[in-house]
Amino acid sequence: MMEVGAVAAMKYVKDGIKAAKLVMQHTQHTLLVGEPASAFAISMGLPGPTNLSSPESINKWTKWKEDLCQPNFRKNVLSVDSCGPYHPKDTANSCAQANPVGTIESSPARVGLHSHDTIAMAVIDKMGFIAVGTSTNGAAFKIPGRVGDGPIAGSSAYADNDVGACGATGDGDVMMRFLPCYQVVESMRRGMEPKLAAEDAILRIAQKYPDFVGALFAVNKEGEHAGACHGWTFQYSVRSMEMEEVEVFTVRPSTVSMST
Repeated sequence: MMEVGAVAAMKYVKDGIKAAKLVMQHTQHTLLVGEPASAFAISMGLPGPTNLSSPESINKWTKWKEDLCQPNFRKNVLSVDSCGPYHPKDTANSCAQANPVGTIESSPARVGLHSHDTIAMAVIDKMGFIAVGTSTNGAAFKIPGRVGDGPIAGSSAYADNDVGACGATGDGDVMMRFLPCYQVVESMRRGMEPKLAAEDAILRIAQKYPDFVGALFAVNKEGEHAGACHGWTFQYSVRSMEMEEVEVFTVRPSTVSMST
């Protein structure tokens, strides 16, 4: 039935994936965002409002502020203070002349193994129905209001009962421009095995963004699965009814791990 539910930029509610399921099950919408998404989730019975800050996250944010809010995800801007406001470079000079602090040029942030926390999971039940979900806090030190690939159907996750499923992680701002999981599922629909479909989707991104960091897994409706990655070593886990324990598969850059 291609049902989808998603939430983004949601505060005060811990269980984002449960909120997304509520959107799918109890609305005709696909995506809710911001504080109205939080209000919807709480009204539907999820706990909240809740302070989601942890001592670790507060310490990281404090250190980042002490480092003049560097690195961050802004580009072609200058700041008249350590952490903004920011202005485009072509207009920043006039603003900076009135501020004795001077200007600070933003340094770019990079998405890596320790700067995000995406989890994607696909499930095939005994009737052959397929579901996939993704949950993430997003990239560390992102610009407020940023929405990554997590809630975008076809980017971080996609599934079709007739074909299979895909889940992705990495530099969501780059990956969502390619809808890699939609690409994977459609490639499998055309007859590609998961190994080739995953590798092809990653290659399409790497050809345009050679420095991007990302990975994905692909699984077809028969349960054949594979992973592909670029810029890091990626691991994904598998468990089936025939398996006594979860098995972890390691995929190295420019290679694909495949099993049935």
